[in-house]
Amino acid sequence: MANIRAEDVQKLRVETGIGMMDCKKALLEAGGDFARAKQILREQGLELMGMQGREANEGRVECYLHHSAKIGVMVELAANTDFAAKSDEFVRFAKDLAMHIAASSPRYIAPEDVPAADIEAEKQVYRKQLESEGKPANIIEKAIEGRINRFYDEQCLVKQTFAKDPTVKIEGLLADLRTKTGENVRIKRFARFEVGK
Repeated sequence: MANIRAEDVQKLRVETGIGMMDCKKALLEAGGDFARAKQILREQGLELMGMQGREANEGRVECYLHHSAKIGVMVELAANTDFAAKSDEFVRFAKDLAMHIAASSPRYIAPEDVPAADIEAEKQVYRKQLESEGKPANIIEKAIEGRINRFYDEQCLVKQTFAKDPTVKIEGLLADLRTKTGENVRIKRFARFEVGK
């Protein structure tokens, strides 16, 4: 029997939007083969949420005002149907997400939303820091890659650790919501306002 790592289960869950237990079973049955595991999930009738072509044109805008009234958040979530957007799970996720944005102050939704200019600026800062520490060139490039990944974890909403539960990431909660609703739920945009900033 294949040794299935938790990271592999999490990766399949994020890629498909299907729950952890179903992903683990599929990976076990597929002997750890990702392509085969995805095929097994499809054969079981579990639709891949990452598939293109499922337009998410319904949804809701959720607002959160921090108790001090100095921080406010608006977030737009999209779903395929109004039915899913009105479900308890969807509403709860929207409220939690707005609260999380107020607490964690992300700058982007996902790594693919970070402008190339911002990534390049971060790399330049990291390169100068590492050069001033006297690190060799081959180490610098690997270290920069690691720091960019950490930048994504800190600044991209879906990569952040959930403020109410540090054992899960927002992308994991989003994958769970997709499984529960059976729809391609997406975070479309958000705005965070803070007095004096």
